[in-house]
Amino acid sequence: MDHQILQTTRELIDQVGYPALTVDQVATRAGVGKAAIYRRYASKAEMAFVATMHEQQLPPPAGTGSLHGDLLALVRTFHARMAAPAARQLAPALISELAVNPDLDTRFQDTFLATEQAAFAEIIEQAVARGELAGAVDPAMAHLLLLGSLASALYILNLPVDDAMVTDLATAATAGITALANRHHSNPDGAVEPR
Repeated sequence: MDHQILQTTRELIDQVGYPALTVDQVATRAGVGKAAIYRRYASKAEMAFVATMHEQQLPPPAGTGSLHGDLLALVRTFHARMAAPAARQLAPALISELAVNPDLDTRFQDTFLATEQAAFAEIIEQAVARGELAGAVDPAMAHLLLLGSLASALYILNLPVDDAMVTDLATAATAGITALANRHHSNPDGAVEPR
């Protein structure tokens, strides 16, 4: 049933656009009750987000042998999902709904963002094991440096994001993560050292 709901959601977004999409339309076309949809998804925005961006699991970290390579592989995966026309329609609506719906925000943090941050944690752990990083870095900060920048470029600044920019984002995130690891390693308490 989940697959049918999400497939129908994708089809309808392609046909009518996210703003005109309704849960009633999805229920009717998918042949399921509206209650069944709301048992799975808290809102239209969450259903559409899962259908367009998060239905598929994240691939395991690429294991390219370098922090930059792993971050680049990850950001390319997200760019393909986040730059899709349906995702560009829905992201602003989802962000708006997260701001006013604490339950949805909690679900979003505990599911989608936790999954993404786990991928960053694994990439960082591998970089530390290879000796590329002096120590661990908060996965939430790594997430913000890379995917926060990508989301801002796509959804707020409306920049034409191509592979060159994606590569630059991975390079900048690599430098930032490395700097944070070095700072925390040389100053384990995290206190700002006097200049």
